[in-house]
Amino acid sequence: MKKKISLLLWIPVLMLVLAGCGNVKSVKYNESDLESTCEYMLSVVANGGVTGEQIAGMSEWNQGALMAQMEAQVGVKMEASVLINALEGWEASRDECGEYISHEDYQYEADSTGVVVTAEADFSDRDAKLEFEFNEDLELESVTVSAHYTIPEILEKAGMNTLLGMGTVFVMLIFMCFVISMLKYVPAWFSRPEKSTPKNTPAAESAVSAALEPVQEEELDDAELIAVIAAAIAAYEGEGADGFVVRSIKRRKSNKWNA
Repeated sequence: MKKKISLLLWIPVLMLVLAGCGNVKSVKYNESDLESTCEYMLSVVANGGVTGEQIAGMSEWNQGALMAQMEAQVGVKMEASVLINALEGWEASRDECGEYISHEDYQYEADSTGVVVTAEADFSDRDAKLEFEFNEDLELESVTVSAHYTIPEILEKAGMNTLLGMGTVFVMLIFMCFVISMLKYVPAWFSRPEKSTPKNTPAAESAVSAALEPVQEEELDDAELIAVIAAAIAAYEGEGADGFVVRSIKRRKSNKWNA
């Protein structure tokens, strides 16, 4: 019962809120003044006598003076950045729509935040929609040209965007796979090689012993040869072998005895 009573009490509150939202006042405007502003902006951007780059190259003081002059003479209130964007946007629309020809009647839509003025326009290549947006103080905030595309053109653009997006994703995935595959080499790049200490392996020991064996055998052969020569000299001289010492043995190139 208490829940039903609370729900009944909330109903009038909600009705008051909805009524308050419905009574929000829209911005008051004069159609002729807004139309004059739109026509003046069309003449400025379509004439081509001035470019957005020229306005952007001016100093802030000169830009402010130009905007004040336009407001005094024509009644157009806007910032210099709005004029620059309008000029640049119009130049970009020429590539899509071609040259401007004419437009239909203006349509006005106002709310509590401002007024939007729209009109269908004819261009040499395709039709487009002109849109002028004013804030609550009726200052011009933007001028846009929206080209109308046919369904095949929309599908073609959507397909190209899809292919471009999917191609970019696949390229990035392939690149990431390549980077991940190269990560296994990173520790080897940053690790310092340790100094290897020689180890006495059986193969090394056998190689050393094999290299030393001829030397030992040669030393033994020389000792035996010295003993034989010393004994022969002692027998020839008739003395003992202790009276002399064989210090060196030199081999002759020829093995023949001299007469």
